[in-house]
Amino acid sequence: QVQLVESGGGLVQAGGSLRLSCAASVSIFSSNAMGWFRQAPGKEREFVAAISRVGGSTSYTDSVKGRFTISRDNARNTVYLQMNKLKPEDTAVYYCAAAAYIAYMTSTPPRTNGWGQGTQVTVSS
Repeated sequence: QVQLVESGGGLVQAGGSLRLSCAASVSIFSSNAMGWFRQAPGKEREFVAAISRVGGSTSYTDSVKGRFTISRDNARNTVYLQMNKLKPEDTAVYYCAAAAYIAYMTSTPPRTNGWGQGTQVTVSS
């Protein structure tokens, strides 16, 4: 059974920072690239960032490059999303995901092996 549990969301002012965490089951974490997606009200879910299984490669959507950083701690089976310089347009529910490769997350539709339940991020102006 896939287990992905996000935490760290909340309300922050524009320009502030948040760090999201996603704890995964050992089986899913050790064999997959990990990533983050987000879904704003009335919009489709979109890719945000991904990191390869061993952490050597990353990918970001253009709108977050230079502001967000994805990382993973393979000893803790946890993936993080450090979000700096947050903007109101970053407001969304953020979902953790696992996939065999980074390319599977950026494909349309994404080919994932599991999703978390989501955590709300709200950025006030």
